[in-house]
Amino acid sequence: MLDDVTAIRAGFAAQPCLEARVDEAFRHVAGLGFDGMIYDFTPAAPHQQRGTVRDPALLALRNVDEGMRDLWFAGSYFQIDPVQRVAVTTTVPFCWSYDDTVESVITPHLTEETRPVCQFLREREVFSGVTIPIHLPGGDFATVTGVGLGRRVLWDHGEGDCIAALSLLAQLFHQSAAEFLAPEPTRAIPHLTPRETECLLLTAEGLSAKEISRALDRAEATVVMHINAAMRKLGARNRVHAVTLATRHGLI
Repeated sequence: MLDDVTAIRAGFAAQPCLEARVDEAFRHVAGLGFDGMIYDFTPAAPHQQRGTVRDPALLALRNVDEGMRDLWFAGSYFQIDPVQRVAVTTTVPFCWSYDDTVESVITPHLTEETRPVCQFLREREVFSGVTIPIHLPGGDFATVTGVGLGRRVLWDHGEGDCIAALSLLAQLFHQSAAEFLAPEPTRAIPHLTPRETECLLLTAEGLSAKEISRALDRAEATVVMHINAAMRKLGARNRVHAVTLATRHGLI
């Protein structure tokens, strides 16, 4: 199916928008035997630490429960997603399984902390898949994942061929999708003071303003002032939103 790379590129180029190109990619992914597809893209951020899971700018789902979108963003499930935790640390395609009876690369990450992600996916029969991490030279990051529904292991037969075909398709698709993923040139990254950053970091750890004031030996009103200032700079609706935005920008 993937012998004619030129034809595949032309197929993507013929699609007028990103959503149509995702649909085209899913058509190929389904042809490889997968039931669904997940594509996410995370632009590079200043001060980004290698191996850090951050909320992506884009999450595209095909034949996967749309409820995943809200939880992975608003519920911060990206940070506790076992597949994402592996993907940010490797450039090698990998197979994964949420089936307790199957050993895979994500097995060490199936812990109490990641239980909400595991439960959500298992309840929706998302048990296995193959993920292709795409690390770009400038720090941008994407993954293309072929998803299997039901308790079957997709890579039992012809594992090498399946992964190789999906890897090539993922690279061709992302090259095509990148045309629609250019950063907004007028969008400036806000600057936080060291104290504002410190207060947001402690907020991210679940501390209240009173607890932060004790930890930093500062008045509670001063802590609230720093958090409010950070919220204004980030354009956040509340403290949780401020932490999410600061993480997304690579500020904490």
